[in-house]
Amino acid sequence: MELPQTKPQLPGDTTLPTSEEALAQLFDYATGEAQYSIEDFFRNPKKSSYQLSPDGQYFSYMGPFERRQNIFIQKIGAAESVRITSEVDRDISWYFWTNDRRIVYLKDNGGDENYQLYAVDIDGKNSKDLTPFEGVRINVIDELEDIEEEIIIGMNQNNPQLFEPYRLNIVTGALTQLAKNENIAEPIDNWMTDHEGKLRIASKVVNGTNTTLLYRDHEGEAFREVLTTDFRESVLPLFFEFDNGSIVYATSNANRDKAVLLRFDMNTGQEVGAPLFEHPEVDVNQLDYSRKRKVLTAVAYNTTKNHFHFLDEERARIQKRLERDLEGYEIFITSLNRDEDKYMIRTYSDRSLGAYYFYDQQSDRLEKISDVSPWIDEQDMAEMHPIQYHSRDGLVIHGYLSLPPGLPPSQLPVIINPHGGPWVRDSWGFNPEVQLLTSRGYAVLQMNYRGSTGYGRAFWEKSFKQWGRQMQDDITDGVEWLIREGIADPKRVAIYGGSYGGYATLAGVTFTPDLYACAVDYVGVSNLFTFLNTIPPYWIPYLEMMYTMVGHPEEDREIMAAASPVLHVDRIKAPLFVIQGANDPRVNIDESDQIVRSLRERGIEVPYMVRYNEGHGFYNEENRFEVYKAMVGFFARHLQPSLNN
Repeated sequence: MELPQTKPQLPGDTTLPTSEEALAQLFDYATGEAQYSIEDFFRNPKKSSYQLSPDGQYFSYMGPFERRQNIFIQKIGAAESVRITSEVDRDISWYFWTNDRRIVYLKDNGGDENYQLYAVDIDGKNSKDLTPFEGVRINVIDELEDIEEEIIIGMNQNNPQLFEPYRLNIVTGALTQLAKNENIAEPIDNWMTDHEGKLRIASKVVNGTNTTLLYRDHEGEAFREVLTTDFRESVLPLFFEFDNGSIVYATSNANRDKAVLLRFDMNTGQEVGAPLFEHPEVDVNQLDYSRKRKVLTAVAYNTTKNHFHFLDEERARIQKRLERDLEGYEIFITSLNRDEDKYMIRTYSDRSLGAYYFYDQQSDRLEKISDVSPWIDEQDMAEMHPIQYHSRDGLVIHGYLSLPPGLPPSQLPVIINPHGGPWVRDSWGFNPEVQLLTSRGYAVLQMNYRGSTGYGRAFWEKSFKQWGRQMQDDITDGVEWLIREGIADPKRVAIYGGSYGGYATLAGVTFTPDLYACAVDYVGVSNLFTFLNTIPPYWIPYLEMMYTMVGHPEEDREIMAAASPVLHVDRIKAPLFVIQGANDPRVNIDESDQIVRSLRERGIEVPYMVRYNEGHGFYNEENRFEVYKAMVGFFARHLQPSLNN
């Protein structure tokens, strides 16, 4: 679950200066010799997000045009590509092929996350804004791969709180509403189709904390209730069995701690047989299948790394074939054609963003198409070491430690980097932030504190109402583990995070003020009360759930006040740098304004970077360059790293 979204803040609404003079000083500290520039880590890839056309005749990819990510098309075997979009204000967020000739893509406005849909032919013609509705958010329910000119979308045009399903013609833009979502007390929050694109499953929120699964045998009848569970337990349908009957494949943690893969009967509301796959340590998180052969192919799960359990001999054989030539890298099939004999392959590791390959199964030919970041030599990058330590109350906390290449793991300056969410997890792989910081002489610790997902229900529930408390203790315990191991110089430990990680940063310097030498808060929550008061209309159905997980502003007033950093700024000793996108729909700019204003009222200067064309994180390339230059300068000023420690 992501942090709730908030009403976008318009440029000029903030009254706080952004400390351009202080930021300029940070840029000065960021200068100096380094093998790789800051731009090397954060420039837009020249070619990424490769996909295959359904007929297998074309590649598509995203690449820069006027510093924004746009879509390019290249016929397989041809030397040149053609750019088919010309977006210059904002990167295209994602795209997909709807048929052999037409592509749909998604883009928001200045980081407001009200994603709109656009379509264009592969020759760049017949471009059309499919959802020209101001302030409306679109999500894709079904790409309808077997239907040439239609997709199914969800849209909150009729009521900002409620998303309703529509069939959308991707040529004309014609919309046909498929079902209504009018009960504000019990809103439907999810829709699911069968393999023919028929809308057959839905789920609704009941009393803010329960989920009821709804089902119908065909689109001509009304939905009926199947099963109601508390939000702590989930039965999540993934897709129907291939006969489109009443049986679905689902993941579920009902009556168990770890989510498993199982078959579930939507008519009876019962599990069918034993689980198809389960793992003793982590949740099952993905199930793949072959559309052509109508067989299950692989189950995915994540321990210290991503793993596959193969259910199909042919899929296992393909993976083994790819590993023969791509040994040492994580290997994923990112796209395939309709006949399932041509594949786009993506590799990566902890030290490389990897490359894209084209695999032709009939000729058994594996061809490298493009490196994602060819200007970086992976041999120069830091390794990401899986680690674990114990919390003060005995929990095993998993995480990753990255060390500066060439330096012994002793008395290093360290940056603690708690992830956002908070109900997600960090995973093994290339992280440009981590690689930038290690290249400047810092060790980086990322930990999956309690509440991080994937480790089962009990570990997740231990985070409820623990913002700034036991969740923060898990982070503190990681710092103390590094100090005991002799890895960290206790006088040169910093903390940096975004979103919930930004909150954890503020909580760290507020509630453990002697632990950190400095801190960087990136779009972080500072006040739990105002945070919960600024949720947008479409998060209102989940408010009771948020009260259970974060705290109720009346019933839990004392613990929420105790856990709100802005109410305790007198404890903050460490230098703080604050970063915010003015249009942030998840953490309103007021959260950053509050902490900066409160510290400045005490006579403490706080460098404050605000960008008015950004939201929850900086995505425009030039803004990424600026924020990381300032961040590196800030750490250099206060941690004094040395590559000759």
